[in-house]
Amino acid sequence: MKGLFKLFLRQNRIIRFFDFLISILLLVALSPVFTIFLVLVWFECRSPIFLQVRLGKNLKPFTLIKFRTMSKLAPSVSSHLSDPNLISNIGRFIRTTKIDELPQLINVVKGDMSLVGPRPGLLTQHELINARTKYDVYTVKPGITGLSQIKGIDMSTPELLARSDAEMISKMSVVYYFKILALTALGKGKGDAASRKSSAP
Repeated sequence: MKGLFKLFLRQNRIIRFFDFLISILLLVALSPVFTIFLVLVWFECRSPIFLQVRLGKNLKPFTLIKFRTMSKLAPSVSSHLSDPNLISNIGRFIRTTKIDELPQLINVVKGDMSLVGPRPGLLTQHELINARTKYDVYTVKPGITGLSQIKGIDMSTPELLARSDAEMISKMSVVYYFKILALTALGKGKGDAASRKSSAP
């Protein structure tokens, strides 16, 4: 039992090392992309960065960093409940391409998140919180991508999402971590639910 615990700690340290290294490298390599989209979003809504409190490991709140994709007047709700008509023109593009997630690399560097883990939910998503608590999902850091994103499961189905997150946690290893990253890089999974909704007439 003690040997398994030591293996778990070692694995977590290795994953944290790669989280930090890969995120730093991506932040440096993609800095021109960041600059371009900061300017584009600023011209459209004058507020390119979106900050929102989410739930992290052990239900500890943290501030998530994203590119703004919706009007500043949009309510702070989960993406699948968002009004697609409030998504900006550039916002729809960066959601579809997942560019809006790039600033979360800063969250990973800070240690709030991992590159791979359950997507962090809002403090008001009580059904999701209850389901994830039941499956011990909050024992790990939330992530930018994960098994649920690969499968196209979003927060509109809390129980299914929590079970998928728990499956990922049970399989997690350094090899599995890179498998999820590779599948994400290959474009597996779907875009944000709100961006897929057709606009109302």
